[in-house]
Amino acid sequence: MTAADAVEALVVDDERYRLLVESIVDYAIYMLDPQGRVASWNRGAQRFKGYTDAEIIGEHFSRFYTDDDRAIGLPGRALRIAETEGRFEQEGWRVRKDGSLMWAHVLIDPIRGEDGTLVGYAKVTRDLTERRAALAALERSEQQFRLLVQGVRDYAIYMLDPQGKVTSWNRGAQRFKGYTDDEIIGEHFSRFYTDADRASGLPAQALRTAATEGRFEAEGRRVRKDGTCFWAHVVIDPIRGEHGELIGFAKITRDVTERRNTERALEDARSRFVQSQKMEAIGQLTGGVAHDFNNLLAVVLGNLHLARKRLPPDRKLLQLVENSIQAAERGATLTKRMLAFARQQKLETGPVDVRELVRGMTELLQGSIGAGIPVATRFPPELPLANVDANQLELALLNLAVNARDAMPEGGRITIAARDAVVAPDEIPGLAPGRYVCLSVTDTGDGMDEQTLARATEPFFTTKGVGKGTGLGLSMIHGFAEQSGGRLRLRSVPGQGTTAELWLPEAEAGDPGKAVPETALCPSATRPLRVLVVDDDPLVLMNTSALLEDLGHVVKEAASGAQALHVLRSAEPFDLVITDQLMPGMNGTQLIAAIGRDHPGLPAILATGYADPTEGEHADDVRLTKPFGQEELSRAIQTRFQVERRILAFRPAADETGGSPGAMTEVAGSWLG
Repeated sequence: MTAADAVEALVVDDERYRLLVESIVDYAIYMLDPQGRVASWNRGAQRFKGYTDAEIIGEHFSRFYTDDDRAIGLPGRALRIAETEGRFEQEGWRVRKDGSLMWAHVLIDPIRGEDGTLVGYAKVTRDLTERRAALAALERSEQQFRLLVQGVRDYAIYMLDPQGKVTSWNRGAQRFKGYTDDEIIGEHFSRFYTDADRASGLPAQALRTAATEGRFEAEGRRVRKDGTCFWAHVVIDPIRGEHGELIGFAKITRDVTERRNTERALEDARSRFVQSQKMEAIGQLTGGVAHDFNNLLAVVLGNLHLARKRLPPDRKLLQLVENSIQAAERGATLTKRMLAFARQQKLETGPVDVRELVRGMTELLQGSIGAGIPVATRFPPELPLANVDANQLELALLNLAVNARDAMPEGGRITIAARDAVVAPDEIPGLAPGRYVCLSVTDTGDGMDEQTLARATEPFFTTKGVGKGTGLGLSMIHGFAEQSGGRLRLRSVPGQGTTAELWLPEAEAGDPGKAVPETALCPSATRPLRVLVVDDDPLVLMNTSALLEDLGHVVKEAASGAQALHVLRSAEPFDLVITDQLMPGMNGTQLIAAIGRDHPGLPAILATGYADPTEGEHADDVRLTKPFGQEELSRAIQTRFQVERRILAFRPAADETGGSPGAMTEVAGSWLG
């Protein structure tokens, strides 16, 4: 190649280079002379700055700077730095021809000749206004997000590094956990877990699950700074970089203790409702069965008592009848317990001094339990009276004491205590708010597990061996307590004994108390009476008539309330009406009301096997509880006429020694048997 060809090639290359630079529109590329005046201008410069070649070439480049930058001499300093250091690079505001601003990235390089002399500067400028706006928007968004996260107080939102160390901490986290930023950032998040969870490796497992499956979610106990626990809902998400590498975790925790407590309370309420429905159904069935058994037992007992009076002097035959009477009486006691569970027994409630009642039972309790188990009592100096049936309370207390004894086959001790308490709404499930006397029996025996405790008050459920218990003791007490307006509560831990609490309503202030049941009235002799007996059961009707006739009374029978009213209108005057309660068409209460209207002054006795909520309550009400014997029948007649203030001279029964044993002896024998 000749010299001419080389020069021509160089010119061609220079032309190509010039065309390349001038065609670039995304960068302003232009030359400055050593003094900073514009010596060349490409399309990108014209696009960014707004000047044409003719307008700008020969002008000083400082016009592209703001007034503030020119005032501090930034254009001159930029050239000096480029000349002395070989390069000047900066971002800042630059001014277009129309006066608007753009954010520019500026690069200035010195241009030197072959001898090293400065011949000018190459200046490359890029308009970064849009990118800066986007970065500013992103920064504002991040700031807003940080403020949002920091402002959240109902969620703990924080970051973990790949190893599980805390790298950020919001106010919700500080509120839930109790740690400040300075206390927790850099610490491992496993400190929020219980010792058991850490021992099982749950924190590490949570991070592995989040990293491999993309999410970890669970609920469990978490620990605050002060050591207290709360129930938390936890979500852990992995955070990954542009290339999918794990750079940390986002962890969100919510305190759901209140929600969990509400759910558990709702579930408990549902379980109690289901249990109450179940017990109500069993109670209705039990009450119906007990009522029918009462009628049958009344017939059996009545006939046996009458038969015993007429027996020939045969000792063996008398023993057989006595055994039959005892068996029937045990059956009567069983039906009473069934009715107590079904809350269908008749209660004679009144103010009772619980402390005196327990003291009066000391010998009976100790004798029933045995000398090997000491019984201690704990009572406050002052204890309000309880509004309760004293007889039934004695039976319940005796039953609880015997149960406590049976729960301690290896021996132990029993503590009977009482206290008064005020129950707030919803404080004790099933117990209305108010003032109560709480009578408790505590043993040191085997205790019960949760499953046994849940079934303890069900009828016929027992943990005792065959023939050692009916399974009606606690169910009877349960029914008695609820019918009294109170509650039976059982608390037990396996191996640590059981406490049975009888919550009884306090008596109203000013009512005189009674410590023990009132003494029953003794029968006395009177003249024969004309008695109308009303019962829809022919067996019971015949039995009652037989008992009355054996007492020397004249008896007329009626099988219904309507028939009884017809007999009263058409026959000679009667001295007394004894009527069953449950009868078709017209029950005993309605019949007595009709008799009061049509035959004022005619005494009546209501015979009933259980407490019917439809029965009326009157101050002079006299009832005969089924099953009854001749002695109870005679006593009810006397009571009726004492109420009427018409004391009559009854003749004595044919055999006063033939009656059944006293109520307490009956029941005590039944509990122990």
